[in-house]
Amino acid sequence: MEQEQYSKLVQDILDVDITISMGCNIDCPYIGKEFDDNWNLDDSTGKNDDEFIKVIKEIEKRIKSLNY
Repeated sequence: MEQEQYSKLVQDILDVDITISMGCNIDCPYIGKEFDDNWNLDDSTGKNDDEFIKVIKEIEKRIKSLNY
């Protein structure tokens, strides 16, 4: 994933059909579209790998359940 994904400037983000905020109790930048949903996930910054994996699996589960 690191080979294909990298930090982008807001103006470099392509048009999107849906936007989702992870939540994490932080403010996300406005990317030209209001967020359609906020998943209120825990921020795993600074936590161990198990916490990151837990959040990753939750994101995967929620993405797979989207009806788009």
